[in-house]
Order: sequence, then C-alpha cells, then structure tokens
Amino acid sequence: MTDKRKVRKAVFPVAGLGTRFLPATKAVPKEMLTVVDRPVIQYVVDEALDAGIEHLIFVTGRSKAVIEDYFDIQVELEQTLRERNKKAELTLLETILPVAGSTSFTRQQSPLGLGHAVWCARELVGDEPFALLLPDMIMQAEKGCLKGMVELYEQSGGNVIAVEECAPDQTHKYGIVGAGDKVGDGFKITKMVEKPPQGTAPSNFFINGRYILQPEIFSILATQERGAGNEIQLTDGMLKLAQTQDFAGYHFRGNTYDCGMKEGFILANVAFALARADIRPGVEGPLKALLESLK
Repeated sequence: MTDKRKVRKAVFPVAGLGTRFLPATKAVPKEMLTVVDRPVIQYVVDEALDAGIEHLIFVTGRSKAVIEDYFDIQVELEQTLRERNKKAELTLLETILPVAGSTSFTRQQSPLGLGHAVWCARELVGDEPFALLLPDMIMQAEKGCLKGMVELYEQSGGNVIAVEECAPDQTHKYGIVGAGDKVGDGFKITKMVEKPPQGTAPSNFFINGRYILQPEIFSILATQERGAGNEIQLTDGMLKLAQTQDFAGYHFRGNTYDCGMKEGFILANVAFALARADIRPGVEGPLKALLESLK
C-alpha cells in the first residue's frame, strides 16, 4: 500500500464518560478538565493543527455539548473583554478559535468501544486517510507527535501508528507492535498484540494513542464482531486491515501523559506548569519543599 493522499482530517473520540474522575465529570466532561489553564482537548487539537490538519471531527456523546461551545465564539465574553480593554485575553481567544467551517460533530449513541467511535465518523471523513487522536493522551516534545507521523506517512504511505518504548516487564499493560525493517524515519510493523502475556511480547514498543489510518478501516469496523470488553476494538480492525495494507511505526520521543488517569493528569499539570516561564518561578520552589516535607 503506497497511498499518500494528504491527511487533512482528524478524528477525536470524546464520548467517554470519564468515570475515573467522578464526581468532577458529573458536571464537566473529562476532556474539558484543565491542564494549567487549557482544557485537555485543546492540547490535542493544537497538536493536530500543528501537523497541518484542516478539519477537526469530534465524536461526542450526551453531556458533551460544552466541547462544541468551547470551539465557538462566546459573544458575551468577547464583548465584555472589549469593553474592559482586555486585549491580551481577546487575542488568546482568537488563537484557539478554529477556522469557520473546520469543525464537525457527530454522536456515538452507545458506548460500544473505540472501534465503534471511529466508525461513527465515517461519513464526515469520507474516502480519504485520516488521523485519529485519543484525547486523554497529551504529549510534550520539541516536535509534535502527529507532525512526525505525517512526515513519516509522506515517506511511507499506508497506515502509521505512533509508538513509544516501555520497560520490557511492562509490555503486558499495553498494545504492543513488532518492529521490522526501517521505513523512512520509522519501521515496518510486523505484528500487533493487545496486552500480551508477560514474556511473549514481540517488542517493547507500545501504541500511544495516535494513528493515521486509511478509509478502508470503516468497512472493516462496520461488520466487525465485538471483542474484549464486549466492545468493537480498533486493534482488531487494524489487524484485519494489516492483511492487505502496510503499517509503519513512528517512534515518538517525548513525554506522554495519560490524562484519563488521575496520576497522569496530575503529572501533566506539573510538567506543563514547569515548562511555562511565567509559572515555573512560582511553583518550582514550593513543589521541591512539598516533596522534602513528605520524606
């Protein structure tokens, strides 16, 4: 498979309930919880836009309308900021506002898994390759993960999955890929295994929540039987697609924070705060003092 059509669209599955963050997510979608001063979803959207994505597709569920409102103009707020001459705040709001007509929203009525959420975006994606970004995963690196993936895709075509290395004794916790011959700035994926038993993993490269997929995945997901957790699993669909199309792995070198977990969410706040020149001086010392006091 050498299809190298431009990757213009990105899918964000944001229908999850966020039960790990109850009671907060009773009122606020988990994607709208803030890391420092931006919602988690903003970091993922920024990564997509930095990679050249032109059309943002959100697969939502009930109680997620606030995400749609967030990516729209709030007339009353902007009017108040103008009246108070808050130019910096107005500029900030302008920078996060997507281009008119570049966002779409569709519903996943039933929680049938990631594969089903991707399938729900089929009509909006159409017959072209697309990026898929899991919104819980936010990344910190000199080069954005998806940007690096797009560069690899332009060399290899086919499908691209971002991977990172984990400790060999931790492979049973992740989806793991086998690493084959070098392809462009990545490698050919020879195998995909979801949470292999300890000692059986084909490598220590785990899938980190970023994908570039060809549209043929939709016809596979349409008829796919439910797998683990009685859900339609994306990994199962990719395994079938790999029978006829190539998959390449992009080795992401940076930090990934799983904001779907409390520990990852807290670490993300600390990491992104320390990366900010306007915030680090006020938090670095107190953080060190807090750690010392807990010894």
